[in-house]
Amino acid sequence: MKHWTEVFDDDDADEQLVRPYTITSGRTSTERADLTLITLVTTLPEGATQATPAVPRMQPEHRTILALCRDSKAVVEVSAELGLPVALTKILIGDLVDAGRVSARSPRPVTRQGEVSDMAILEAVRDGLRQL
Repeated sequence: MKHWTEVFDDDDADEQLVRPYTITSGRTSTERADLTLITLVTTLPEGATQATPAVPRMQPEHRTILALCRDSKAVVEVSAELGLPVALTKILIGDLVDAGRVSARSPRPVTRQGEVSDMAILEAVRDGLRQL
């Protein structure tokens, strides 16, 4: 009879052995509704806020997010860089937002006053596809 550790291939040695819920202290969802896939996350300079509370149980992933987001990145990009599920990444980013270490904002709208609206562009694309 084989020992349970013998069932792992050598290729499995490079894979992450830490379960995602241990990174988030058991949390499985974020309370922040403002974090979407395209929300832009930017690291704030040290001392940018008056009182920056510490991130409870700061994980290495928190530090990686701070380093990655020196230049604005979308939540989905951060998730891909970390190699973690988006839901888990949102929890970690939410921790950093709550602690005042990063800012999260929606991307700027494409349209400006006097320009064609997003709906007009979508309708034009729809009409073009129908003509095909």
